Amino acid sequence: MTAETPEPSARSRWRSAAKQHPATALLFVASLCGWFVGSFFYPIPRLFVFGGIGEGEWWRLITPIFVHFGLMHFVFNGLWLALLGGRIETLLGPVHLLLLVLVSAVISNMGQFVWTGSVAFGGMSGVIYALLGYIWIRNLLAPHPILALPKELIGFMLFWLLFCMTGALDFLLGVGIANAAHFSGLIVGMLLGLIFGLLGTVRTRFK
Repeated sequence: MTAETPEPSARSRWRSAAKQHPATALLFVASLCGWFVGSFFYPIPRLFVFGGIGEGEWWRLITPIFVHFGLMHFVFNGLWLALLGGRIETLLGPVHLLLLVLVSAVISNMGQFVWTGSVAFGGMSGVIYALLGYIWIRNLLAPHPILALPKELIGFMLFWLLFCMTGALDFLLGVGIANAAHFSGLIVGMLLGLIFGLLGTVRTRFK
């Protein structure tokens, strides 16, 4: 008889996942810190408030994505980050993922600011929609099993985007939804997916 191999503990599984996906883990931890800030600090520290170009604080174009207002806000975005970011990082590496996040963070935050004129927003939902759009379009042009997402999942997220844009959720829950950030993120993600998908197709043909 052989001794049964004990199942790894939750801590060891988390460590293993963090080692395999360091960029995703880093973004997750930063969002966890942002949840603490968004839930227990008022007003939000300047570091996490959009703007700062005139003062040379260019990082404030990005940092609002880490602020989360409430546990469910963080959990929802954290799960999507793990699902989508983990796939991109597995296939293309941590640098590729971080660059996607940085570009989509700036664009989605700017989109929200231009549309509303307000700097009082936060959350990674715009980036999540960018990662979704990226995977969706890139995988259409240069399919890969790691990037394959169920059509129902993509359909649900697009439906959720449109539903939120109706304003119904704002009315029912009394919370503000960063719809412009979601839409801007989706568009920039699709454009990046188109660019890198075409590059992937060209590389495949010339191999």
